[in-house]
Amino acid sequence: MSRWEPNTRERLLDAALDLFGERGYDSVTVAEIAERAGLTKRTFFRHFSDKREVLFAGQEILSRLFAEGIANAPASATPIEAVAAALLAATTAMGPQRRERARQVRAVVAGHTDLRERELLKLATLRAAMADALRARGVPAPTASLAAEIGGLAFSAGFARWVAPEADRPFAELVREALDELMAATATLG
Repeated sequence: MSRWEPNTRERLLDAALDLFGERGYDSVTVAEIAERAGLTKRTFFRHFSDKREVLFAGQEILSRLFAEGIANAPASATPIEAVAAALLAATTAMGPQRRERARQVRAVVAGHTDLRERELLKLATLRAAMADALRARGVPAPTASLAAEIGGLAFSAGFARWVAPEADRPFAELVREALDELMAATATLG
């Protein structure tokens, strides 16, 4: 087995998604994922704590992109403008080449309650990263939390549209559209 080839995480993810698609999530072991990727089980555990985490790889990157997007927003930006900057920054990780993989992950997650729970935890972590970054800009806690929640909803809605079978528009466009719709909806709350 080749242990030192590049793109180890990508190879493990590709192997896992292929196996999950062929045999179902529950029927696949870590050893089988590592073998399919041409790696050892030990190498798998250097990158992921378990097979579930393969599906949620990249969360730390998104959290960092959200925080950096907010930190780099102009000083004059409103909280929601800073969130828009964060969402735009995060779209760099969601290029067209990732769409099919995202669809595969979504299909696996949708079929398992424990994976859906993990996805909700991931989204809560992303919202917390946005709220923390907003508070670091001096935004009061309630406003920061609300803006982060709206940002999280926009991210989720944009992502769902992006992975839909008929989708062909860029993620950045879809997430901005979702944010605009949410902001319009807040105006109707009274």
